[in-house]
Amino acid sequence: MKKIQSKSLLALVVLLTVIGVVTTSADRFIGINNVAAQDTIRGGESEEFYEIDNPNRVKYPAILREHRDESKEYISNYVRKERAYIKLMFKRGQNYMPVAREILNKYDVPREFQVLPALESNFSANAVSPAGAVGFWQFMPELAREYGLKMGEGFDERRDFRKSTVAAAKFFRNQLKVYENDILLVVAAYNCGPGRVNLAMKKSGASDYWSIRQFLPAETRAFVMRFLALNVVEMNFEKFLENNLDLEEPAKIQIAKSELSSQDENSTLNEL
Repeated sequence: MKKIQSKSLLALVVLLTVIGVVTTSADRFIGINNVAAQDTIRGGESEEFYEIDNPNRVKYPAILREHRDESKEYISNYVRKERAYIKLMFKRGQNYMPVAREILNKYDVPREFQVLPALESNFSANAVSPAGAVGFWQFMPELAREYGLKMGEGFDERRDFRKSTVAAAKFFRNQLKVYENDILLVVAAYNCGPGRVNLAMKKSGASDYWSIRQFLPAETRAFVMRFLALNVVEMNFEKFLENNLDLEEPAKIQIAKSELSSQDENSTLNEL
């Protein structure tokens, strides 16, 4: 009789443990920021759903996330059409971008600027523009000297990735102060010059990129959008490689509590 009672007690303890683990696992998975909702399904029975963050949703850099809707169509098309180019740029940049991140961080500059050498020079030290810009970051001579780069017969520090990145970081730091931390205005100014950006701001009467872009050159508008696209790829590189970069994925999805609890309970019983 005592053995039977002991077994019954043990079974009760196991059952209570399973229920506690299932409840804790579900709460942990769902999180305190998600909302429970009631829906009627299956012959009028009430089923409880949890709305959770969609794990498949494409991530945006925090400083660029505000204008996801304005950019997602361009990014989707760009990634599809320029897939081979993008893969090549990230392959070329795999040894350069960690160095860029280190230097940008040192000067308290957002890491998103790390993709600019892909757009400016294809990560080539020997890149030269028709206007005379040279090196990874495509510095013009005057701006290069202003930010400490030396040039002379037989040498040009614009071709030195570390030194030219330090100069670029200093430029970005100063321009972020001028444009009140609007990173896209800084990128636009880097492409077409601060003068044109300031003129666009004057014409539009606005001081943010999305409000003044119609007054900027078409080349600059495309440059800024490619900058956005490469940053989204960088944050979702595995999805990109798997050809699964779907910007239409919803922010939230619903999961039935009964399904979630059933999955957790089966997992717990298997462990026991």
